[in-house]
Amino acid sequence: MEIKDAGAIVFGGASGLGEATARRLAAEGAAVTVADLTEDRARALADEIGASAVGCDVTDPDSTAAAVAHAATATPRGLRIAVCCAGLGTPAKLIGREGPTPLESFAKVIAVNLLGTINALRCAAGAMVENPPEGESGERGVCVNTASIAAYDGQIGQVAYAASKGGVVGLTLPVARELAGRGVRVMTIAPGLFDTPMLAGLPDSARASLSGTVPYPPRLGRPEEYADLVEHIVTNGMLNGEVIRLDGALRMAPR
Repeated sequence: MEIKDAGAIVFGGASGLGEATARRLAAEGAAVTVADLTEDRARALADEIGASAVGCDVTDPDSTAAAVAHAATATPRGLRIAVCCAGLGTPAKLIGREGPTPLESFAKVIAVNLLGTINALRCAAGAMVENPPEGESGERGVCVNTASIAAYDGQIGQVAYAASKGGVVGLTLPVARELAGRGVRVMTIAPGLFDTPMLAGLPDSARASLSGTVPYPPRLGRPEEYADLVEHIVTNGMLNGEVIRLDGALRMAPR
């Protein structure tokens, strides 16, 4: 897929992995829509990189559909690239000090991380299948989801998070198979420990300790490295239906 002049939407694009991806795609000439629940931050980023911004809640069908409709009209080529980085990492054990953790604590994480990904996928793919085919393979678009190595190595306290990311891993192949005949590819990235706002509030000692758990390179991943992989996925037409771990060979301990 050629990035230049392609319509692109990045869900959760105002910070962290999404921000790095929005910056990269814009730098490569895409017409980027930064879609984020924090609309003010999305607009500030969009103004900086020459993109557009929309407020978007991936758990809201109407909000997500409106964001995709905006992105689909941003360039004559239509929406060709969709990256979903929206997510929550709120920890909660199954059994707390006062007994079973309330169900709603798990439901919100699953609603955003899993159902939100499905919602973003269905809306983005729905727009992409209407595009005219491009290139020798007749490609119409590519969707990139964000899972986590917690899908495989979930730690204590990651009940909902690991389950939601495991769901994202699990849907990758069936959705890719479904959309293959329509010229839309579907891939998922499973990041390890990355230097994002989710970890930014930790003390330096804690960050250093986490960095030391990564076999090689022994550091936190950089959001730009996630964006590197998104760019490669978009431009490499043979990547489809797979989950790629981006983790420096890290395998998470139980806690």
